[in-house]
Amino acid sequence: MGRYIVKRFVAMLITIWVITTLTFFLMHSIPGSPFNEERNTNEHVRKNLEAHYHLDKPLYEQYFIYLKSIAQFDFGPSIKKPSQTVNDMLGRGFPVSFELGITALIIAVISGITLGVLAALKHNGVIDYLAMTIAVLGISIPNFVMATLLIQQFAVNWHLLPAATWASTKHMILPTAALATGPMAIIARLTRSSMLEVLTQDYIKMARAKGLSPVKIIIKHALRNALMPVITILGTLTAGILTGSFVIEKIFAIPGMGKYFVESINTRDYPVIMGTTVFYSVFLILMLFVVDLAYGMLDPRIKLHKKE
Repeated sequence: MGRYIVKRFVAMLITIWVITTLTFFLMHSIPGSPFNEERNTNEHVRKNLEAHYHLDKPLYEQYFIYLKSIAQFDFGPSIKKPSQTVNDMLGRGFPVSFELGITALIIAVISGITLGVLAALKHNGVIDYLAMTIAVLGISIPNFVMATLLIQQFAVNWHLLPAATWASTKHMILPTAALATGPMAIIARLTRSSMLEVLTQDYIKMARAKGLSPVKIIIKHALRNALMPVITILGTLTAGILTGSFVIEKIFAIPGMGKYFVESINTRDYPVIMGTTVFYSVFLILMLFVVDLAYGMLDPRIKLHKKE
């Protein structure tokens, strides 16, 4: 177990380095400078600004300077908002983005598993068809389209819920629903197919023969094994929810990290682009690692050691 964790930690460091390197060079491959759009800035002032942010140095020197700052967990000041550092922006935006993402993930997991189990237990019945129809719609409709539909119906037509900002529980309902619909549909379909397979296994038949109650059979014996595929994709779903929140945050005017990330791309604010990218990469890689550990602990057939 310890050796596995060390190997994964080294692999995570390498992955973060690769992501950082690719993002850095791709970002700098775009022609121009972040100060080109400043019409009132003369050439002398522009050169001083570029020198202040090390943009006048060769690209490889900028790269090593940035690697050093990342190692010190210092992403530097924003170019477009010099009074603020990227660390400050992350400190303000991440709690909001995390609250939105984790709420959507919890709703997606609970509702998706519930729909999948009901569909499997009522196979080829009305509940099965209804649940799978909801799942197909959830997968087919992108979250930004779902967000627009929810705003149109619940905020514009029916005036039941607010359409923007992040000030109360009511403000959380529409963006959370828009973000959770897609993952919920994926989990529902996966849970249904997995449950149908598990319910035909011999140990389920044996449990029924012993006279165990249906609820105990489903929860204790069937559901635990049926959830293994769901746990496997939780890391990927987490990535999809968190990156998908960028668009949702922009649509609903939520003051999360998506706001800073989208603005930084439009204004070519290099430190903010790099800071948000690296921060999210580290967070998502850690989430994948946690899912792998949880999968190994829940399934006794998987052993996290060298021989297997």
